[in-house]
Amino acid sequence: MTNARKYDIINATNPVLTVAPLKEETEMLGATDKITALYCRLSQEDERLGESLSIENQKAILLQYAKEHHFPNPVFFVDDGFSGTNYDRPGFQSMLEQVEAGKVGVVLCKDLSRLGRNSALTGLYTNFTFPQNGVRFIAINDDFDSADPNSVNNDFAGIKNWFNEFYARDTSRKIRAVNKAKGERGVPLTTNVPYGYVKDPESPKHWIIDPEAAKVVKHIFELCMEGRGPSQIASQLKAEKVLTPTAYQKSHGRNLPNAIPENPCGWNSSTVADILERREYIGCTVNFKTYTNSIWDKKQRDNPIENQAVFYNTHEAIVSEDVFEKVQEIRQQRHRMTRSGRSSIFSGLVYCSDCGSKMQYGSSNNRDFSQDFFDCSLHKNHKEKCGGHFIRVKVLEQLVLKHMQLVMGYILQHESYFRIVMERQMKLESAEKLQIAHNQLSRNEKRIAELKRLFIKIYEDNASGRLSDERFDMMSQSYEAEQKQLEMEVISLRQDIEVQERQNENIEKFIQKAHRYVGIEELDPYTLRELVHAIYVDAPDKSSGKRTQHIHIQYDGIGFIPLEELMKQETA
Repeated sequence: MTNARKYDIINATNPVLTVAPLKEETEMLGATDKITALYCRLSQEDERLGESLSIENQKAILLQYAKEHHFPNPVFFVDDGFSGTNYDRPGFQSMLEQVEAGKVGVVLCKDLSRLGRNSALTGLYTNFTFPQNGVRFIAINDDFDSADPNSVNNDFAGIKNWFNEFYARDTSRKIRAVNKAKGERGVPLTTNVPYGYVKDPESPKHWIIDPEAAKVVKHIFELCMEGRGPSQIASQLKAEKVLTPTAYQKSHGRNLPNAIPENPCGWNSSTVADILERREYIGCTVNFKTYTNSIWDKKQRDNPIENQAVFYNTHEAIVSEDVFEKVQEIRQQRHRMTRSGRSSIFSGLVYCSDCGSKMQYGSSNNRDFSQDFFDCSLHKNHKEKCGGHFIRVKVLEQLVLKHMQLVMGYILQHESYFRIVMERQMKLESAEKLQIAHNQLSRNEKRIAELKRLFIKIYEDNASGRLSDERFDMMSQSYEAEQKQLEMEVISLRQDIEVQERQNENIEKFIQKAHRYVGIEELDPYTLRELVHAIYVDAPDKSSGKRTQHIHIQYDGIGFIPLEELMKQETA
């Protein structure tokens, strides 16, 4: 509502900035050192009503009134662009400080609504705060003057304050309704375009890529894909002398509410995390991400995902959907670092085949990095619950690289057969899951329909007197809570079903990735996290007299690839 916020506070302690006294008033100035506070406020909603409420018009009216009534030491306190429902305005708070310090004799406003549009708080200031501090309050157009307590206009002030509050509530409802309608149509509700985009000059509601900033966004996602966290990425960008989003936008002459930071390249982890979590970078418009409780409580709260409105392919993507989703997975993982500050590209991906626990990364005390290893976390803390699954990082890297080389090579030579085998395997794996999900979805939908019928019945029973109000309230709350829970489960089940039904699409995506990595000679963090979802390590086998160890790789999107079966079919 209040994007452009300006205020002009004229400090009474600076005689140069105070309003110059008129000649006929000079005899009054010696009578008191207290100031006359001339308070002006204008919100964006008020601005639409015309010139009569402009700051300039308010100033002229207040100054003329002060002149005609010989009020000394007039000083303006101005809030330009602030809603009357918010009393944490810089101009108002500065005036309040002067009032409570005993430096104000009179407060002048054009009308009561300029002071505020909350009837309770406005009444608190006019009936308690001002009188307790010996301040006379006058609202010119409402004929309110606290010096005349017997005035009928003073008696009606409470009603006027209520109407002012009603106006604010009504305006808020209308604005929310308009924004809701826009948001549900896919019109972006955010005022500031995400870093990496600019408004299309031909269509301001459409975003186009800003090449220079988009390059930084891609770089941030690439660093995260390599296993770096927000703090590490922020340090990297700072070392590379990359301008922060605010500094960059300001350098291109774009107006933003945020001030330029002292260090224009001083990235922080929260800024990086915000970029990594913005779904807009895959070409989506996301509306209703936050909400406020009321017009009085302006705190922005995160809206649950199911209450957000997401519209796909509304603008050009900066990062692919696969990379974005992979980054969200990576950010959920904890990357363990050794005492030397080292971490492994495999951190967060390695699991014990027997117990399913994560395997922790560690290194030897002599700082010989070739001895770095992964060990089952359950075995480490409770040896009796799980056997040893210790594996050296260099061995793990060799096994993973070899497996990838075989898979990529096989796909290159036998793509059609690979597709047939994987489709058959994934269909068998998902068939049972799909059946369970469909059954549960059907049960939930039937129960939701039943709850709607029950609610209508108890409403009719309550209206006819067969059901008491107390009983109706209790039952309706119970039904509503159950219905809400079921509707959330329905959303989740439908998403699961959609994922299962898109298995063939996942196979095609993986085949496309495989073609890019044919002939891979070395593992890097980006490649590893793009292709691999998890690695399961077997306990070592020493039955032959030699230590052998096997791993099982769950590839991203398609799961475990039966490589041995495929190789046998090839040689058969």
